[in-house]
Amino acid sequence: MIRFLFMDVDGTLTDGKIYIGKNDEIFKAFNVKDGYAIKNSLLQVNIIPVVITARISEIVTNRCQELGIKEVYQGINDKKEQMDKILKKFSILENKEYDYSSIAYIGDDILDLQCMFPIKEAGGYVGCPKNSCKEVIQIADFISIYNGGDGAVREFIEWIIALN
Repeated sequence: MIRFLFMDVDGTLTDGKIYIGKNDEIFKAFNVKDGYAIKNSLLQVNIIPVVITARISEIVTNRCQELGIKEVYQGINDKKEQMDKILKKFSILENKEYDYSSIAYIGDDILDLQCMFPIKEAGGYVGCPKNSCKEVIQIADFISIYNGGDGAVREFIEWIIALN
């Protein structure tokens, strides 16, 4: 049974492009379809959304607050270590032992593989947008028909809910 959905940001929840304005403002685009599924579908089926990303961005903080995502971890290069901490935290909070089999993970690039391999090996699910790097596509249980930032996360959420 899936309890957590871990999501990468750049290239997964966004198209992977980072727009920089003349005054160094950074812009990212998020898909409302992904947001709808995170906010309205995950919580109804008791799946905790978790954002884990290597970059740090106030835009990500704001978007996560807007969607009600409380588990947001930015500036994380060792995603597996952070994932382990989150599993431990919720195992203690809920007095239930959680492991990698309780995780679904969607990501698009090499840095995501450190989490994807142990999750897949334990029986959890790994997914990716259509335009992910080839190494991620090769391991994925689910490959979206959409690119990152174009609704791939929503499609993965709907797939997970159908399996759960």
